[in-house]
Amino acid sequence: MKRVLSIFAFLALLASTTFAQEQSEQPAKGPVMKLESTEIDYGEIVQGSDPLREFKFTNVGTEPLIISNAKGSCGCTVPKWPKDPILPGESATIEVRYDTNRIGPFQKTVTLTTNEATPTHVLKIKGKVNPKPKEESVPASNNGFNNN
Repeated sequence: MKRVLSIFAFLALLASTTFAQEQSEQPAKGPVMKLESTEIDYGEIVQGSDPLREFKFTNVGTEPLIISNAKGSCGCTVPKWPKDPILPGESATIEVRYDTNRIGPFQKTVTLTTNEATPTHVLKIKGKVNPKPKEESVPASNNGFNNN
């Protein structure tokens, strides 16, 4: 009897594991944004450096993904997002520009509003902007001539 129960328990466990794997392979219902990363580190950059960075994502859901808004945490962080729906299986990017003329460390966010079941995503950027190196002034040369 114990042997029969053990075999039955084993088969039940095997069936549930197989069912769970099949379920996880199915695409999620509705639109689903899968981001490659939710944080970008600019690292240490020089004042006036390239301000543009991109967050890449794919709609892994079953319906078109619509991003209705993207808002930076301040005026120094400006996002640009696709206005057209992203169809299932398609990829796109969200561009973020940080004002690299502001010297010092920074940590900013961009909040996305979508038509997903959980409608918001928070993207983070961080880094440090160092001042441009000062150019050394070289005294004018008179080429060895005395102008007397």
